[in-house]
Amino acid sequence: MALAIITTTFTIMRRTPERVARALASALLTIGAAAGLVACDNSPNPKGSEATNTLFVAFQERSPRHLDPTASYAVNEVPYLYAVYEPPYAYHYLKRPYELVPKSATEVVTPHYLDKDGKPLPDDAPGELVAESDYDVHIKPGILFAPHPAFAKDEKGEYLHHALTDAQTRDKHTPLDFTHTGTRELVADDFVYALKRHATPRIEAPIYGIFSEYVIGLKDYGPLIRAEDRKLRQGLDPAALDKPFLDFRKYPLAGAVVLDKYTYRIRIKGKYPQWKYWMTLTFTAPIPWEADKFYAQPGMAKNSLSLDVWPVGTGPFMATVYDPDRRHVFVRNPNYHGMTYPCEGMPGDKELGLLDDCGKRLPFLDRLVFNTEKDKTPLRAKFTQGFLDVPEIERPDWGPDFLADANDSDAVKQRFDERGMRFPKSIEPNNWYLGFNWLDPVIGKGDTPVQQLKNRKLRQALSIAIDWEEGYGRVFTQKAGEAAMGPLPGGLFGSRHGTPEGINPVTHTLVDGKIMRRPIDEAKVLLAQAGYPDGRDAASGKPLVLNYDYQRVPTPEYKAEIDWMVKQFAKLNVQLEVRATDYNQFQEKMLKGKQQIFWWGWNADYPDAENFLFLLYGPNSKAKFEGENAANYDNPEYDKRYKQLALLDDGPAKQKLIDEMVDILRRDAPWSFGYFPYAAGAYQKWVGDAKYGLFTNDRALYYKVDAPLRTRLQAEWNRPRYWPLGLIALAALAFVWIARRAFRARERQTART
Repeated sequence: MALAIITTTFTIMRRTPERVARALASALLTIGAAAGLVACDNSPNPKGSEATNTLFVAFQERSPRHLDPTASYAVNEVPYLYAVYEPPYAYHYLKRPYELVPKSATEVVTPHYLDKDGKPLPDDAPGELVAESDYDVHIKPGILFAPHPAFAKDEKGEYLHHALTDAQTRDKHTPLDFTHTGTRELVADDFVYALKRHATPRIEAPIYGIFSEYVIGLKDYGPLIRAEDRKLRQGLDPAALDKPFLDFRKYPLAGAVVLDKYTYRIRIKGKYPQWKYWMTLTFTAPIPWEADKFYAQPGMAKNSLSLDVWPVGTGPFMATVYDPDRRHVFVRNPNYHGMTYPCEGMPGDKELGLLDDCGKRLPFLDRLVFNTEKDKTPLRAKFTQGFLDVPEIERPDWGPDFLADANDSDAVKQRFDERGMRFPKSIEPNNWYLGFNWLDPVIGKGDTPVQQLKNRKLRQALSIAIDWEEGYGRVFTQKAGEAAMGPLPGGLFGSRHGTPEGINPVTHTLVDGKIMRRPIDEAKVLLAQAGYPDGRDAASGKPLVLNYDYQRVPTPEYKAEIDWMVKQFAKLNVQLEVRATDYNQFQEKMLKGKQQIFWWGWNADYPDAENFLFLLYGPNSKAKFEGENAANYDNPEYDKRYKQLALLDDGPAKQKLIDEMVDILRRDAPWSFGYFPYAAGAYQKWVGDAKYGLFTNDRALYYKVDAPLRTRLQAEWNRPRYWPLGLIALAALAFVWIARRAFRARERQTART
């Protein structure tokens, strides 16, 4: 702007007297334009949207990779999935420890146990006697799916959009592009269809491996479905996006059967107490066959019309905008049956106002708007300016991030306090760890007994060298936590975290009663025994170079963490080559098992040790079976104990088994166990009923916003600054005065000449 004024001024200097007036007017207009820019609204949201009943949230980098509940298993997909889908169960929004409550089901059912002859057993029967556990789930009648063209019918009751041609779908890019929509009632068969669908070869199904271990018949169902899929696609181009409808209704599954319109039975092998927790996840949410049929039509895949992009559910919201890597909008589902806000909570909840809406119909919000932020810095700025109501619904690390800022600066703390921003802290079962790919010849299991021993010592040496206490206790305070001695965070039955028995003897020792990380010299001895004295291959003399796959683009805030990790390896003279990508690309690499060392974390699906221990169960390998064993760890002794774990309720026998499994993992070191981060939400003053819970994934159902308060405070916090206009005006007048003076001097010089 200053450059424009200067340019105008020098133009004046070259002009004749009769044109000076017009030039001065132009300069004043320039000043006016500057005033407009300085005083303009700096909100990134559409003008007036702050006054609507909308929750504004951010997401980082890329759009969610999967919104199909069969395929989705990433934390950044959670807020979208649980806005749309309703599993049978959920967790009480306010109570801790977490308590199961019915969601689309009428009640949380107790399984019926049968012996090997099919005879009933008592509820307290020993696990080894139980051959089958039957869960008879009753669903609430009258629940309707959100409006969608897949359900639209004509006056004869025929589906309007189930026999479309490529020409008819060519101009369709969202379900909203179809003129007619419809709905229907949720029935038991929708839950059975969803369970069968885990055997699909059409999409990633990360839970098929673990589900097939327990749901009767599902393991054999997979090959059957793959064979039927090959028949359907016979003679078609294998690379074609369009695929014929794979109708799971045609193929019975012994472990999932409909008993009546509103009741279905899930048959589980043996005793598996954790099954009830899986029924809180969207893997067990209902999927209507009509949606699969609708999206399987010609031209749909080409236009990104699929369940991965446009989910179809019975939940409180429905998707209306999918702008890839930019913006997602969900609006209130007009057919939502409506749950009510809880009337009970924990001590202190009443004082915090968390019980004020007791019994009120949910949801409170009309819209959810997710806007992308490529970098954390502008995301943080927009939250502190009030343009984001919650930074990211699903992430528990924003609260600690802001709390660290407040601890570092009295001025920042005062600003947060004055603005009423809240960061309620809690302890939740989650972790971050460094994984070693078991399939890699250098860092993994090894092909021979000799190589296996060497590789194990290498992993142990690296685990000692990485000082998690320093990195995520003292350096990166915004992501602070407690160093992990094993895979199990505190608060879970079986965890020894924080006790003398919980010390990892591979990496730590007791010195004068204090837990200390083993000295780096011990790590160097192990490294030499592994065949890499002083970080060089003993046979070739070449430096040991290892590859590190990181799941974020190395923006400044992540680069610091990456650099710190490189320094940890450098303690042993081991070179760490960083291969950082965005999260979607990272997931693709992990599925192919091409990583060597990788950074990943886990938010527990349910409050049981089994949900962490299954992350290292062999048949749950990510590269082999698309499961969640990202390290592709495989140890028969560990796997045998994992199967036994499923038979046990909490008690001494289960504790003993967990201790044995953790000892195996410590010795093998498939992970450097990392740290257990502190968790805290981050909420604006006008966001009500906000309570973070790792397992309450449907949090958006309960949030509310005070839009008038938001409008007022946004205006107060972002008032235009007018003082620069005075400086601009003075500068302009000074330049004009100088120009006028120079012009007159030139005129006088011309006259004398």
